Amino acid sequence: MKTASLLAAISTLALAASAEPALTIYNQEFAVVRDTVPLDLKAGVNTIDYTGATAQVEPDSVILRDPAGKHTLQILEQNYRNDPVSESLLLSLFEGKTIDFENKRLKDNTEIRELIPGKIIRSGYLPGGHRVSPIIEVAGKLQFSLPGTPIFPSLGDDTILKPAFHWLLQSSAPGKFDAEVGYVTRGFDWSASYNLVSPEKGDYADLVGWITMKNESGQSFENARIQLMAGDVNKVQEPRGWGGAYYKKPMLAANSVMEDAAPAVSEKAFDEFHLYSIARPTTLHDQETKQVEFVHGEHILAPTLYVYDGAQGYQFYGLNLDQGWGQTDNKKVLVQREFKNAETNQLGLALPKGKLRFYRRDADGQLQFVGENEIDHTPRNETVRVTTGNAFDLVGERKQTNFRVDSAEKWLDESFEIKLRNRKKDAPVEIRIVEHLYRWSNWSLTAKSDDYTKKDAQTIEFRIPLKPDEERTVTYTVHYSW
Repeated sequence: MKTASLLAAISTLALAASAEPALTIYNQEFAVVRDTVPLDLKAGVNTIDYTGATAQVEPDSVILRDPAGKHTLQILEQNYRNDPVSESLLLSLFEGKTIDFENKRLKDNTEIRELIPGKIIRSGYLPGGHRVSPIIEVAGKLQFSLPGTPIFPSLGDDTILKPAFHWLLQSSAPGKFDAEVGYVTRGFDWSASYNLVSPEKGDYADLVGWITMKNESGQSFENARIQLMAGDVNKVQEPRGWGGAYYKKPMLAANSVMEDAAPAVSEKAFDEFHLYSIARPTTLHDQETKQVEFVHGEHILAPTLYVYDGAQGYQFYGLNLDQGWGQTDNKKVLVQREFKNAETNQLGLALPKGKLRFYRRDADGQLQFVGENEIDHTPRNETVRVTTGNAFDLVGERKQTNFRVDSAEKWLDESFEIKLRNRKKDAPVEIRIVEHLYRWSNWSLTAKSDDYTKKDAQTIEFRIPLKPDEERTVTYTVHYSW
């Protein structure tokens, strides 16, 4: 989606002109800003300065309009300055001139202030962020450092105190009104994170979701109306360069809040994405990180799954006569948690991508961290399954027990033995054995010790229950033909 399309889409949200700015932050490190500019125009060409933009605005994304529709506005010419006055910039403006430098030193425990005149041969300032050592002439000698704090006689000509737009603005009629300005800017980001808390035992848990917003744009926004866009919006990223650094996630369950409590965040589908609106205006300062709770679900069914994928990392296609490929050293059994994002499971809202942390309370009720992973954007009624780690007391072993091939007749037989051990003292478990049949596309099982489920064209799964301290062996033979 191009910049203009982004702004046009956001403007359809119909934010009325007011003193409050509005932000739509995308989780791709940019935002759309909508602000007001008080204008007092004459008919024809006007000169306007606007200093409220961020330091990372994309100047060619600016859109200016009269929200009341009474004035037709056209920006005839736009100049953007992002070189606010600084010591190094002022030094460059006074190159070739002599100014005073203040130097402070102690003499007999008394601070003495002295002024040292120095001629600025080279300021050390170069446009675009480059820096070199300054050269200052003091008493006829050159030095590659400042002799003290420079004292400038003035700000110099053509300096600005903050980033600014200078517009030549054509207006169809005179009038005094608040115009709306919108633009795309870097320096913003947001992300979602989730905490899933389980009791000592059982498959139910509570889920709390947080939104974290970051503002590194160089501009603060007071009492801003903030919205967050979730989804994979196409945005052309500009390359990093010397000219400016590029800075790098019902809404609440009814049983979790009071009946008359308004949600802190509301969610709705917008275009092909999802839009989250912070209920109350909030201030987002420059260099600030702000967090808001946006989802709270209690007593969610989130069972623990145990998966043994003994051939993980050993998948291959076609014939391979090296029987060693059938031997694997992977004994780890994966621990996974799964829950359905549905109203019937106390959820049922679009979950933006983010980090999902897992906690479980121990016998003393203390909260213990037991793993984390990332989830992708998850629509309602879809299932979330993530791996939290490896089981300590569950062990798997997999080996190839037979391998026969007849190239002339175009067939191959292969047998496997998979051993599972549950070393938990008092907890029965079910382990899912995942097997990948990658030798060839045509296959059939000619022998098996247990029933299986065909998950896809080349994957089968055995579900094996084990009692505490029990060991079981699963075997099967697969026949390939081509």
